[in-house]
Amino acid sequence: MTSVHTTSEVLPRILVVEDDPIARAILSASLKKDGYQVDVASNGQAAIDKYSEDFFPVIITDWLMPEMDGIELCRMIRSMNIDRYIYIIFVTSQDSREDVIKGLDAGADDYIIKPIHHSELRARIKSACRILDLETKLKNSLAKSHELAIHDPLTGAFNRVYMDQQLRLELIRCERYHRPLSVIMCDLDHFKAVNDTHGHLAGDEVLKSCVESIMSSLRKGIDWVARYGGEEFVVVLPETGQAVIDALAERLRLKIASTPVDVNGFEINVTASFGAATLVPSFTESRRTIEQILKVADSCLYQAKDNGRNQAVSGILE
Repeated sequence: MTSVHTTSEVLPRILVVEDDPIARAILSASLKKDGYQVDVASNGQAAIDKYSEDFFPVIITDWLMPEMDGIELCRMIRSMNIDRYIYIIFVTSQDSREDVIKGLDAGADDYIIKPIHHSELRARIKSACRILDLETKLKNSLAKSHELAIHDPLTGAFNRVYMDQQLRLELIRCERYHRPLSVIMCDLDHFKAVNDTHGHLAGDEVLKSCVESIMSSLRKGIDWVARYGGEEFVVVLPETGQAVIDALAERLRLKIASTPVDVNGFEINVTASFGAATLVPSFTESRRTIEQILKVADSCLYQAKDNGRNQAVSGILE
């Protein structure tokens, strides 16, 4: 018998829970003919043990089984802290409305009355696949929405909302574990002239190139950059002292200055000024605020601009 699915489909793995070895083998073979990967368990407890080692998006479980029956298995599965949905199909010879309600109330999504017909089983599994596919699409959509909510859509850097929240957490961690925290404020020099001379689309390309240059120099998963406003960015570096931050600010300055931005075959050269601030937590002083550390960085940035731009100045909070 040929598979009813196309080769591009990703079929869910199925766990068959049935104490009768003959019924278990028949059901398993029927599912495998349709192209599903199938594993089996002889009762509810054996099924729970398998979930400690692997994941099965679909469970087909009998009602009456020794040690742990199907009702208890449903309740146990629904009580587990699993971040993916498990679709449960209840198999029973009990066809009264009360018994069906009892199974659904325990956490089953669907049910099949014995004896099982292959065409009905196939339809039930297809329904399960549709539900699981919708759940996956919904989770992906929510994840995408979350990413959009915390990122600047133009540059890909984090946005101001994320910066305010996350920097506050970084400060708490800095004070709690008495580890230094550094921030660098970056401001593109004469950015208005870029927009006035080459247009705003060219300015957008310059901003994106600037962020790419910064990100390529940071520790992945540790340091991060946020768009502070306009052509200004804030780089946050946990557990980083002043000596390291001075060298990094200079490296970022050189990287941006030496990376011309190609816009429709025309190269635009830009520079940036940097103000860096390092917080060295004290055992005696009260907790600092994000406003305080940003104020020091901003003061250093203005000093860099007053000194002629295209340079980095750093300060320290103790």
